[in-house]
Amino acid sequence: MSPLSKHGLLASLALLAALGGSAMADEAPLSLAWQTAGGSELLRIDGQRLISREPLPDTLQAPLGSLWKLFVYAYLVDTRQPDNGYQCRGGNKEEVYCCNPGERIDRDQALVKSCGLYFEQDNLQLTESDWLRYWQVRQAPAWIAERQRLAPETRVPVQQLLAQLGQLPAQADARKVLLDVILSSANGAAVSALGGRLRVKTWSWLAGGDAQARQGGFAGWLTDGTPVWAGGSGTSMMVLKRYAEPLGQVLPTPWPSEAGSCIEVRLFARYPLRQLRREGGGAVVESGALNGRYEVEFANGNRLPIESHGELFLERTGEGLQLTAHLDREDYVARVLDREASAQPVEAAKALAIAARTYLLQTAGRRGECLTIDDSSASQRVAPRPASQGARYIAAWTADLVLAGTPVTYHSTQPGTDRLAWSQAVEQAASGLRYDAILARAFPRATLSRWDKPVAACQPLPAAEQWLRKQRRDWRQRLDGEPGYEEIQQFAVCQLASGRPSVDRERQRIYVRGFFSLQDRLDLTHEYLHLAFAAHPNGQDEAYVEGLARTLLLE
Repeated sequence: MSPLSKHGLLASLALLAALGGSAMADEAPLSLAWQTAGGSELLRIDGQRLISREPLPDTLQAPLGSLWKLFVYAYLVDTRQPDNGYQCRGGNKEEVYCCNPGERIDRDQALVKSCGLYFEQDNLQLTESDWLRYWQVRQAPAWIAERQRLAPETRVPVQQLLAQLGQLPAQADARKVLLDVILSSANGAAVSALGGRLRVKTWSWLAGGDAQARQGGFAGWLTDGTPVWAGGSGTSMMVLKRYAEPLGQVLPTPWPSEAGSCIEVRLFARYPLRQLRREGGGAVVESGALNGRYEVEFANGNRLPIESHGELFLERTGEGLQLTAHLDREDYVARVLDREASAQPVEAAKALAIAARTYLLQTAGRRGECLTIDDSSASQRVAPRPASQGARYIAAWTADLVLAGTPVTYHSTQPGTDRLAWSQAVEQAASGLRYDAILARAFPRATLSRWDKPVAACQPLPAAEQWLRKQRRDWRQRLDGEPGYEEIQQFAVCQLASGRPSVDRERQRIYVRGFFSLQDRLDLTHEYLHLAFAAHPNGQDEAYVEGLARTLLLE
């Protein structure tokens, strides 16, 4: 764990201890354990209050629940087994955790959604002798090596579980995929509080032999590979929802062990270089890797100090001198944050870091294994020196998070359609908005997703949105006279997959079935009014909203 992480952990522990808070009635505290270089620790959290911190006892045990699937996944990936998926046919009630009838689920989706049917022997047809030999070579305990014992009801020592997670094969693959668990949990509350730091498989099982009671939690890793486990009362989804906030305070923010693909940056792309000297008027540098502090002199006579620890390279081309940086993706994001804005305020900085990472994903070129992008005001500006600790913290906290579903741009002061304004983000952070709410207001059609598989949750209905914007102009005089009405500038209309029409006030989204029938348009008008009156009691009055919607649409 980095010094930055230790500092953040101690501060978080102190904060939790000071928060206080009442215990959940008739519920055991959340147990949170992790393994570090100094040994394993056990923390207990009651409500929002840290009540104890001690070495993890060898006697603490817990059922595996769905964690058995994580070991099967690791075996399949590490031994390069073919992924034939699982076909849902509608004949098994357990398919509710997998896919709809007629659909197929792949290995990664099965791990995230906890589709047991994919990982069962009937689907995979694994050879028992190969399984046993594979895990015995890794000196795994019998509850892993003996396939029949790897079951939800098997109780295992948490200390032993953490040790196995620490050396589990295919960790990098699992950590990448399991970010989707946090992205999809607790209606966005988990990723709002935790960012990209936690990569875990959830588990749930019976509590104390009571068929009606449940216990649950999660196990996996932090982004640096630190093994982590948690268990508490209720299902895993209940645990994540209930404890997302205190977990967000107590979990450290280590630098990711997989900091992303290589980014090749052409520094000062729009400003020709005249020469490069070592700091203090030293010798002129001709070419090669740079180590130390230097001064760049541009063709226009301006000078700028830079610093490199082997990541910057100077070369002579037919066009003159070229300075290039080879950076890990998260280091690149941190340097963009330093150059374009600031690491403070924190929530605004998190929003900008995700916007910058998304812009890189959407616009960068490719050269071999590296992405390529210019350091330029026409794209993104990059600091020609190591990133600050504050910027590295923000990049690590948001690691791998991007937006899906819309093109992403940003500007220092000018907001616009699908454009984040830094000055506005700073104001919103000061008013108490978190990074995800700031992003939702700038990009209402976008969905927080992961770098290697961005998936949009909002399937837009552009014709419905255009119709609603046109109708608002005709309704404006009438609506402006209604107490509490506030016209919404940025919103999105999304296709409703199931259930009733609704709004997501946090993300400024309207979910409706369609657009072409009279009922569809009435639903659209009704839900828009819920958004427009969100800050007034009228917005909670269904009779008022329905009556006004009918008046606007039918008169």
